[in-house]
Amino acid sequence: MCSRYTLISAPEEIAALFGLAEVDGFPPRYNIAPTQPVAVARVGYGGWRELALVRWGLVPGWVKEPGDFSTLINARAETLAEKPSFKTAYKHRRCLFPMNGFYEWSGAKGHKTPHYFHQADGRPFAVAGLWEHWMNADGSELETAAIITVAPNKELARIHSRMPAIMPPEGYGDWLNCRDIRPREVQGLLRPAPDGFLVGASVSRKVNSPSHDGPELLRPDDDPDDPDDFGLLL
Repeated sequence: MCSRYTLISAPEEIAALFGLAEVDGFPPRYNIAPTQPVAVARVGYGGWRELALVRWGLVPGWVKEPGDFSTLINARAETLAEKPSFKTAYKHRRCLFPMNGFYEWSGAKGHKTPHYFHQADGRPFAVAGLWEHWMNADGSELETAAIITVAPNKELARIHSRMPAIMPPEGYGDWLNCRDIRPREVQGLLRPAPDGFLVGASVSRKVNSPSHDGPELLRPDDDPDDPDDFGLLL
């Protein structure tokens, strides 16, 4: 499961990542959590690529009341074409989540240690996702999205059984082109990141609470007896 991530690059760098002329400004975020507004790249209603703000936690269009529906923050790549909650979005509403890194946890319940995975040079990357449009009978609308997960690569396997589906840049165009490219033609893009693409380190347990947000989250707790401290970031 991917349940927290960061987006700390400047807006100009995110615009360049997706080939956009510009994007609206936004502050760095070190602890993005489910149900919060998140930025996703997609092909918008006008037919051009855009960076849109949606809620993290996908709500299918057929749901009667979002408040009564379980939050779907992740979608397994292996079952996208089968699951009623995802198969329509997989065909018509694919998107990409920009991020600089993501968190996963190790250890026993109640004593879990967060770990942060990112590129060694700090550059942003894109993770495959799906977005949905929900409309109420009164005309109110809600746009939501979920992150797609795959089996872990070598770096993640020691911590977790899944990882976000990091999209290679050469796959951005086909993944976002839902008009011409069918799901079976992009299924091969959903695979573990190459070994060595990411580096990881244990970080502050303050990240466990969504109320904390700042660069101090990327520093490990000062606990010399913690066996999970396997590197420093800052």
